[in-house]
Amino acid sequence: MSWRLAVDAQRCMGSGICAGVAPDHFVLDDDTSRPVADSPAPDELVLDAADSCPAMAIAVFDGAREIGPRP
Repeated sequence: MSWRLAVDAQRCMGSGICAGVAPDHFVLDDDTSRPVADSPAPDELVLDAADSCPAMAIAVFDGAREIGPRP
């Protein structure tokens, strides 16, 4: 089982919070973030990173259902 991650490069402001919260899952390239792997194993840190993104640029999917950021 794996999740799918997406970072909206148009919304990402390069704060680096995601890479700080979940360094095994996100890195900064130039001024935007990107997932290390598009389909990581489920990890609460991935959801924490999506929740912490000030631009709400990270989406986490379990199959077709969006599970992050959490409301």
